[in-house]
Amino acid sequence: MSKSKPKKRYKKKRYLLPITIIVILIAFRLYLPTLIKNYVNKVLADIPGYYGQVEDIDLSLIRGAYTIEGLYLNKKTAETEIPFLNFPETDISIEWSSLLKGKIVSEIEMQSPEVIYVFEDQEKTADEEPDKEDWTKALTDLVPLDVNHFEVYNGKLGFVQLQAEPNIDLYINNLRLSAQNLRNVRQTERTLPSPVTATGTSIGNGKLKLDARINLIKEIPDMNVSLSLENASVTALNDFTNYYAGLDFEEGTLGIFTEFAIADGYLKGYVKPLLKDTKLIGKDDGFLKTLWEGFVGVFKFILKNQGTDTLATKAPIEGDLNSTKTKIWPTVFNIFKNAWISAFQGQVDEDIEFKDAFQEAKEEKKKD
Repeated sequence: MSKSKPKKRYKKKRYLLPITIIVILIAFRLYLPTLIKNYVNKVLADIPGYYGQVEDIDLSLIRGAYTIEGLYLNKKTAETEIPFLNFPETDISIEWSSLLKGKIVSEIEMQSPEVIYVFEDQEKTADEEPDKEDWTKALTDLVPLDVNHFEVYNGKLGFVQLQAEPNIDLYINNLRLSAQNLRNVRQTERTLPSPVTATGTSIGNGKLKLDARINLIKEIPDMNVSLSLENASVTALNDFTNYYAGLDFEEGTLGIFTEFAIADGYLKGYVKPLLKDTKLIGKDDGFLKTLWEGFVGVFKFILKNQGTDTLATKAPIEGDLNSTKTKIWPTVFNIFKNAWISAFQGQVDEDIEFKDAFQEAKEEKKKD
């Protein structure tokens, strides 16, 4: 009997160590979300000029992912409670398909993110300028791996000006964005290896479409971008046009079309706004306002294409990214070109290519 007791004690000690390790691992796993949450909140608190926090962190160790819930960020000097960034749910995970290619990268999916620029909150003064890296770098640091795949579902971009009377509220809703191969895991031989697409609905029920190819590996990314906004009701912009130009619309549609390419830091492109079937003067306008709108209407009649009832111009943008500016005289010329020579079509012209910017970049380097 006396010999059996030491054996029982030995068996108990043999199981004690693994049980202790398991308990420690379970406790660490339970505490890990809180640890990550505290780290994320510290990163947000240290962003110069901004404050923010997250509500919760969920971990999924099996698929190598974590979900950030209720992240928001706003400026410390903001007088409103409208968050500049509001990300209800952000899922960050390892992109397993890239592991087969020997690359350890991540993918991000965001559900219903909002970026709302409140004009009064975001105005900078000299003493507010941050002396450290801005919030974009801080948020990037929250992702431990390079991002190769990025998806946005039901996003929103907004511009709000509260001091205007009435308030100005411009937005893009239902934003669906997809960006793939951002770290060039696939198609490594291509100049622009990363496709980016987006769709959305603007104020006035306009249809937004983005189609681009980019190369984010470079310090100044190369890209070829085509973007269009079609058939937005121009009356939805009356708060904006009334405040800044003193006029409003009874009817009509707005389209904005742009293409641009960037190669080696040189940009070449255009922006083409188009108004169609618009009518300016309202029945309830006062005398002075009606007089001003009538004055504008005269020029609108002279400058529009009478066959298609469109008022448009094409503003070329070209130059080094540090000194990009719109060319004024070609813009004026294109107003008259639309009026008397040929009406601009309501679509992207597809006349800007990456090789155009690349050639211009080479010529600029020769001049230097």
